[in-house]
Amino acid sequence: MTDHDKHADQFWDRLDDVNAGMLGTTEDPRLVPMSHYADRDQSTLWFIGAKGTDLAETLAGGPKDAIHVVTDAGQGIYTRIHGSLSLSDDRAKLDEIWNAVASSWFEGGKDDPDVQLMHLTLSEAEVWATGGSTTFLFQIAKSKVTGDKPDMGDHYTLPF
Repeated sequence: MTDHDKHADQFWDRLDDVNAGMLGTTEDPRLVPMSHYADRDQSTLWFIGAKGTDLAETLAGGPKDAIHVVTDAGQGIYTRIHGSLSLSDDRAKLDEIWNAVASSWFEGGKDDPDVQLMHLTLSEAEVWATGGSTTFLFQIAKSKVTGDKPDMGDHYTLPF
């Protein structure tokens, strides 16, 4: 297994265990919290948003360069994901990823006219992968005893 394959597996496995991050376009410094749904075969993240939001209106003119930031100490992942974000009307994908969390936001369920599907086609991710919260505490304690710098895990850039 190559380093790229190892890193890709690590990235997708950990991302699957995290529910949300902060999403926005590179044109606008404001990022908004959004739940993502990973499609590793297509190197894509899907989002269920609402029409009329600033983000959806920005994308109405076509795809935009975007960033999705995900951090979760428990899962040991900190990542800045870059790609092209666009609107989608893929009903099959909406049916596939629709869940109880998404239904909480829309009175009409997945047929609500305000539902807006978006997808981020990944181009690159910068990743810091650690052993998680417990490992972090162990590494800090160990560094105090040994005087060595703590091992904070892997740092890499993953092209898609």
